[in-house]
Amino acid sequence: MRAGRAVASFDSATGMLRALSRFLHDKDVPLLGQAPAALEAPISALAGGAARLPRALKERAYALSGWAEAVPARRVPEIRSEELAGWVSGHYPRRPSPVAFVGSSNGALVHLAAALGVPWLPQTLLLPVRRHGVSPDDPRGDLAVTRPAGEALLAANPDLVLHHMHDANQDRLMIAGMTYFRVKWRRLAAAYRRFLEETLPRGATLVVVDCGLRRPVTRVGPRYLFQHGALGGATPEEYEHGGPRVAAYLRRYGSDRRAWDYPPADGESPEAEWGFEPELLGDLTDLARRNGWRLARLRFEEPEDLSPVVADLYRSWYARRGLPGDRLLVECFLLLEPWWTLRSGSVPYWMVFNAEQSRRRALSYLDGVEAFDEIRLMLFSHGVESVGLASVADWRELLGRARKVGVFTGVDTGTYPRDFAGLIRARRELARIRTTYPMPLPLEWPVAEEFLAKREEIDWHPGE
Repeated sequence: MRAGRAVASFDSATGMLRALSRFLHDKDVPLLGQAPAALEAPISALAGGAARLPRALKERAYALSGWAEAVPARRVPEIRSEELAGWVSGHYPRRPSPVAFVGSSNGALVHLAAALGVPWLPQTLLLPVRRHGVSPDDPRGDLAVTRPAGEALLAANPDLVLHHMHDANQDRLMIAGMTYFRVKWRRLAAAYRRFLEETLPRGATLVVVDCGLRRPVTRVGPRYLFQHGALGGATPEEYEHGGPRVAAYLRRYGSDRRAWDYPPADGESPEAEWGFEPELLGDLTDLARRNGWRLARLRFEEPEDLSPVVADLYRSWYARRGLPGDRLLVECFLLLEPWWTLRSGSVPYWMVFNAEQSRRRALSYLDGVEAFDEIRLMLFSHGVESVGLASVADWRELLGRARKVGVFTGVDTGTYPRDFAGLIRARRELARIRTTYPMPLPLEWPVAEEFLAKREEIDWHPGE
């Protein structure tokens, strides 16, 4: 099983890896980095035509596109973690870097790494696995059917922890025919070690990206965790016990249930998609010591804690370069464009998802900073009117904070959140911004580190 075939293309870690690696190759991100820009127009036209299909057919097409990427359960034992690590590190150019990042996935971190011109190696990847005959509203059934595949994956890969995630709210369409196996390295893969040793000179800094987000889980085995839901619109309590919003959601989708029946939670663990597995720290510490690197730690509790920090860092960097810094680009989930962010002189603010809690945090950021003349908003469409989804009218309020221009970017408001062509359209609209600037030289690492050390939203541990 080739690593590139096993890893999901529609996941946050993959999207962020592609966005950053393409930036380091001096490229933008057409079609989420999966195809050349020449194919963007015909694929966009095809996706736009699909957007006019009846709702049921449109949702079915979206689900099938994900299912086509998923790994057949019988082939899961063929997946090897070392090949996954080689696939990740193979995205990047081999050249000396003053710093490198390893750990949690984070869109703001991608923009920090892009500003510095340096790589990030994700600790977590999503391996989608096909399965049949289980309703999205049946978490117990999902675990029962796919547990043998999970156990086989772990038997073949002792360096991985499996976070088997079931989000019956936001992932409803995708999990109709697949399950989500998120894997985290607890030991440093040899391919990661080789890459770091080839690119970090003595005296460089290795930064551990440590998101402390945790989530209720059922412990299936020593390295096998079944996670109840995901970060987004519904709360952990709603996943566990239901409530009025969950009941209304299930009625909306014709389910005969009024709450989800997850197996009893018996503890918490690092969150499957965003959290950091601390067992990896031992290998990173040893590697840094052997190679004469500083091992620093960038820690934050919630993924979006880093977003205002990086946004303000960009704004201060632009000010030093004599640029206005009056454009804000609000990005969502895997919709990231570091190349056009810098070419357009935009300040990047990243949101985890399209839910109300992300909207509130973005508004809170705007409340505390000098107003922007222009605000552009990219929204990820997941195809579901999920619990906690922020509406188009809600997002218009955010755009109304712009002093001059507040616009959706790549979003068809008439079809959102089933605007699947928006995954293609956003980059094309960013490329039409008239006023652009030369691509700058990388931001100096000491400048960025000094900025990070002063921020209260994060814990910066500089190491030795």
